[in-house]
Amino acid sequence: MRLALILAAAVVAVPAAAEAQAMPRPERSAVSMAMPEYQADTALRAAIESAARPAADRARDGFRHPEEALTFWGLSPAMTVVEVQPGSGGWWTAILRPYAQATGGRYVAADDLAALEAVEPGSADMVLIARAFHNWARQGRTDAVLAAAYRALKPGGVLAVEQHRSAEGLNVADTAPTGYVPESYVIQSAQRAGFVLDARSELNANPKDDRDHAFGVWTLPPVRRDSQDGRTLTAAERAAYDAIGESDRMTLRLRKPA
Repeated sequence: MRLALILAAAVVAVPAAAEAQAMPRPERSAVSMAMPEYQADTALRAAIESAARPAADRARDGFRHPEEALTFWGLSPAMTVVEVQPGSGGWWTAILRPYAQATGGRYVAADDLAALEAVEPGSADMVLIARAFHNWARQGRTDAVLAAAYRALKPGGVLAVEQHRSAEGLNVADTAPTGYVPESYVIQSAQRAGFVLDARSELNANPKDDRDHAFGVWTLPPVRRDSQDGRTLTAAERAAYDAIGESDRMTLRLRKPA
C-alpha cells in the first residue's frame, strides 16, 4: 500500500502583519510528488479496527483516513504524542491512547493552552492539532498555542495538522467564523513559531466542498446543523449538504528543526 505525499521543497515567506490579515496563496511551483513505501503498523491497525472504538467514530474513517494520516505524520511505536484540545468524544484519542499503551508510548491530552504549556519542554515526539485553528484565529491565540507546541516538541519533532480549509487569498477574519481558514494562514503562523514545512497531503481534500454553507462547516457531517437564527434547512437542502460529506481539509506535517 502506498500513500501519496505532497512534499514541500520551499518555505512560505512569513508575513509581518497581524494574524487576521488576508493570506497570499502559498508558492507551489517547487512542490513535487513522491511515493514512499508504506510499512503497515499492526498496532495502529489494531487500534483503528478495535471494537472498543465508538461505532460513530469508525463510521467516519472513510472521511478522516486515520491510518493514512497518522502514517503521513510519522507516528511510530513508543512515541510521546500530545493532542491539543481533543474535544468532547476525542476522535483521535480513541486511536492514539490505546496505540500508545500497546507500543510503550505516551498519549497526552492537552485540553487547553495552560495544559499544553505545562508539557515538559522537549518531551514530545508529535503534537497533533485537529480542527482548532478557526477558533484560535477568532480569539487571537494562534501564535501562543504554536509557541507552546514548539516548546513541547523535541528537536526534529512533528507538528501534525488537520484543519478545515478555505480558499486561498481570503481574510482569515472572514473565514474563521465559518470554521475554515486558509492553508497559508496555518503554515505562516507555524513558521513564526519556528517550524518548517515538511510536507503537504491532499489525503483529506474534498472537491465537493464549496464552503458555501448555511451554517458554516457545522452544516456538514458530522455536526449536521439544521437550524440557526430562525432559518431551518429544507429536506432537499439537508440531503444536498449530506451528499458533500465532511469538509475539505488541509493535512500538514511541520517540523521543529533538529
